[in-house]
Amino acid sequence: MRTTGQRTVSILYIGNLLTRHGLNPTGADTLTERLRQDFTVFTASSVRNQIGRMLDMLRSILLYRGRVSVVLIDTYSTKSFNYAFACGMLCRLLRIPYIPVLRGGNLPARLQRSPRMSRMLFKAAAINVSPSSYLKEVFEREGYKVACIPNSIDIGDYPYRNRSAVSPKLLYVRAYQKIYNPVLAVQVLDEVSARHREARLCMVGPDKDGSLELVRREISRLGLANRVMLHGKLSKKEWIALSDEYDFFINTTNYDNMPVSVMEAMALGMVVISTNVGGVPALIDHLKNGILVEPNDAQGFVDWICRVIEEPELARHLSAAAREKALSFDWSAVRPQWSRVITNAMAKEVNA
Repeated sequence: MRTTGQRTVSILYIGNLLTRHGLNPTGADTLTERLRQDFTVFTASSVRNQIGRMLDMLRSILLYRGRVSVVLIDTYSTKSFNYAFACGMLCRLLRIPYIPVLRGGNLPARLQRSPRMSRMLFKAAAINVSPSSYLKEVFEREGYKVACIPNSIDIGDYPYRNRSAVSPKLLYVRAYQKIYNPVLAVQVLDEVSARHREARLCMVGPDKDGSLELVRREISRLGLANRVMLHGKLSKKEWIALSDEYDFFINTTNYDNMPVSVMEAMALGMVVISTNVGGVPALIDHLKNGILVEPNDAQGFVDWICRVIEEPELARHLSAAAREKALSFDWSAVRPQWSRVITNAMAKEVNA
């Protein structure tokens, strides 16, 4: 546990901590537990109502202002950006160093849409932390100070199986949500099954915005009910066990940053095929440790899936290289980066 003199260093982590309401764990859920190895960590908020959650976040900053040295603030590009802005401004007023953790894959658009709010939030931060080099580069071009610290995993949680010979068994692990384009996964299966009758798709995740119903309608329209297994939210342990039955991991999203689910699939040795969006190219090196296709390009997914099936050596290479890449995201490698950034932030002077 890190200390200053005889005092244990305490931090407050602000984020959407909603797993108790049946939602998937976020980066905040995972990171707060890991940071407790070195710091005393207070958190906010698990309130489900959006307005109530923002008020609870602000209340927590006031409550812990004399006890914490740094506030970490998860920062997204949509409505949650307003939470981050309000929390950052309160930290400025109270002269508490704060660190925005850049989670939103569409934050570059937010920088352009809300330039004044962005400057107020990101310029006054002790440092901004990006999980991807993609967002780091975007923010640095706008003149903001950014440290790149990748999302982390515990590599021992992910049993590796090299996919040296693959079958058309596809796995999707993401929320059913419009920005992640889950309907595309069903369309990909439809095209693959025209070439490989044994093709199957398994989808895992909570329904965030009604997209699960759209997925069901597409399955019905295409007559794929016998080929698709739909799950709601599963625990990490459950879906990892399930993954051993599948060879391809497909990430169909339209926006992304540094998706932990993709990192986890790479750690398992799955052949990962993802849309070429946001920070994903910093994670997947095309044809070296995974495959990138353009957004909404069902045919691109299909062509690459079929090619990898036909080329076992390519499958073996992608699987092994994916695991090798995932090793760099193990918490043992990421932990000292966070300790250094938080310790340095404590010394920053805050201008109200």
